Amino acid sequence: MKQIFTITLLLAIITSGSFAQKTVGLDNWFNHETHAKTGKIFHYTWDDTENSGFAELGELFVNRGAKLQTIASKPNSKSMKCVDIYIIVDPDTLKENPNPNYVQPGDIKFLKKWVSKGGVLLLMANDGPNCEFTHFNQLAEVFGFRFQTQSLNPVINRVWEMGAEINLPEHQLFSGVKKIYMKEVGPIILSKNAKPVLTDGDGKSVFIAETRFGKGYVMAVGDPWLYNEYIHHKLLPESFENLKAANNLVDLLLMKAK
Repeated sequence: MKQIFTITLLLAIITSGSFAQKTVGLDNWFNHETHAKTGKIFHYTWDDTENSGFAELGELFVNRGAKLQTIASKPNSKSMKCVDIYIIVDPDTLKENPNPNYVQPGDIKFLKKWVSKGGVLLLMANDGPNCEFTHFNQLAEVFGFRFQTQSLNPVINRVWEMGAEINLPEHQLFSGVKKIYMKEVGPIILSKNAKPVLTDGDGKSVFIAETRFGKGYVMAVGDPWLYNEYIHHKLLPESFENLKAANNLVDLLLMKAK
């Protein structure tokens, strides 16, 4: 009898959503690059297993029971129907895509409402000139972020320490992490209720920031940061703990997507 009660209770919890599977949507509308040689979509996508992809970050979400989804059209009630976490990375420039899909007022209106109702949004820019800033910032500014076109933390050849960040704050993102690698990062100007998460060594340049917005949460990062090339140690020296930070990021986003 006790066993039946326990099973019934677990089913009730699952049905109520406490253990409901979360869906992580990765934009492939604003970022939609085609490989010159293969003709395939690549660069910061779930199925790109080369250095340029997000396959390994996606695997961390899957390992926690989340479902991955590629959002290949503009964000709206249909494309985002079951999405709990939405990630936009490095929107296209004309150099990357001759017909880029810029962020439009309708996209901003939808995402503002989506986040306010409880959506979790991760915005990841890039250093200039490798990212479209004008339209992307119109979205980011709604939440108190403005990505700058500067490029900080330049790294020459394989002088890894030039991209080292060791003054890490007490934040869930860096729990148990002593050192990360961030190369050629665009700083972020903050407004409204946005707060810094990580600042550069000078304490002035914001590399990562966050804010609550309505019932939702938004994080902004001035770089794609945790793509395949710099998440494990196939290139990075063992002293860098990007993988730990990536696991923390996944846990943080899933926790916010209640």
